[in-house]
Amino acid sequence: MDLARTQGQLGAALRRRRKNLGLSQDQLAERIHARQGTISRLEGGEADAKLSTLLDILAALDLELIVQPRSTSKAADIADLF
Repeated sequence: MDLARTQGQLGAALRRRRKNLGLSQDQLAERIHARQGTISRLEGGEADAKLSTLLDILAALDLELIVQPRSTSKAADIADLF
């Protein structure tokens, strides 16, 4: 399980999952009817994605979003996990 509090951390988690599934950015983009550049920017933490795009990516990667109260860990501590 990955914990992400920043766009960069979320992008890194999505990239790891995509690679673990053996998918290229092109293949993932095709699955969600998006451009490869959208996947690249999101994985790089560069883009503000629409919520619908993010949910499509999560579904295509067989992931789910869990909303819960923040832990007491600092963002820097979490970044060390990645």
